[in-house]
Amino acid sequence: MTTPKCQTSPEDSGDAMSRASQPRRERKRRRYLGPVAVVFGLLSVPTLAGEAATGGAVRDGQHDFDFNLGTWKIDVQRLLHPLTGSKNWVTLEGTKVVRKIWGGRAQVEEVEADGPNAHLENMGLMLYNPKSHQWSVSFVNSSDGIFSPPPMIGEFKNRRGEFFDSETYDGRAIVVRIAWSDFTPTTHHLEQSFSEDGGKSWESNLKVTLTRVPDGTRQVVPTADPEPAGQHDFDWQLGSWSVHMKRLQHPLTGSTTWTELDGKVIVRPIWNGRANLAEITSEGPSGKLEFLSLRLFNPKTHQWSLNFASSNSGELSTPMVGRFKDGRGQFYDYEPVNDRMTLARFTFGDITSGASRDEQAFSVDGGQTWETNWITTATRIDTSSQGSR
Repeated sequence: MTTPKCQTSPEDSGDAMSRASQPRRERKRRRYLGPVAVVFGLLSVPTLAGEAATGGAVRDGQHDFDFNLGTWKIDVQRLLHPLTGSKNWVTLEGTKVVRKIWGGRAQVEEVEADGPNAHLENMGLMLYNPKSHQWSVSFVNSSDGIFSPPPMIGEFKNRRGEFFDSETYDGRAIVVRIAWSDFTPTTHHLEQSFSEDGGKSWESNLKVTLTRVPDGTRQVVPTADPEPAGQHDFDWQLGSWSVHMKRLQHPLTGSTTWTELDGKVIVRPIWNGRANLAEITSEGPSGKLEFLSLRLFNPKTHQWSLNFASSNSGELSTPMVGRFKDGRGQFYDYEPVNDRMTLARFTFGDITSGASRDEQAFSVDGGQTWETNWITTATRIDTSSQGSR
């Protein structure tokens, strides 16, 4: 049940808010330890309150994004051709819907906006790191279903949240900043800026005003375009499931000791089924696990990516990529395990209307042999969200 584990400039249309709208397209990839590391860590939740700490204690910011929850009308101004001296701005309007995960220690937001010759759908994933007391923010556009690495990292101070990364834009190395500010119960602002001189000076290229509206205001309008093959391959998993998990304690060491856990998985659709979010909780002798799996469909390649995160790390894993064929889904990536690069495979099989089985396995010989290290059997709890493939 999914438990463990462009080299072009921004387009002048169609990609207007993809990153907070995601104006970045050229990327330096930053590699993370994959699904096994994300899931094998146990939940660790700070005990401080979400306000500024006193007495020298480290400030806990796990509720700093609470202002963002709900449904918002968005008014967007975007500068065309940043870092060229351009003064040409375009305007878009749309809605943003934000829901919390892990009691607010993570969020997923869906954005839909329209402007001159542009329609876009994008998603933001906010993850809190309880060790660094910082947040990571990652964005993905529905046009390709690929997260834009690396995530932006930052925190909130004095009622302002600033997040940074370094990346390549139009062939040049730059620093990118996104800032949230001017918070009221019904409004706030977001601004994105680029710097070519290491943060000494900044050029703003994206300004967003958000105004709260009643939940349910946003209406998802299905596209009239033909649906690409594979877009609904995960529909069978929508809904709630009880799960039993078996985890090999020390993969690739000759270990035969397994740990068992029991839990629950809730899978919800995003982008009218072209993405979905699985929230997983489980407990066993080794403790409690709390993690998510965000599955994204790429309409260009007709493949899916599995993106994992655990509540105790606040990091998004390297995606596993694959597809379904003959009722079986297989997904792969190449990642370090025990400091050794390892081929990882995740498989969905034995799928019926009320049950399924998935496995994770590792290979150190390029896929010739595999060692299974995670087995999950799932039983549907409800049928209200059940889809068909």
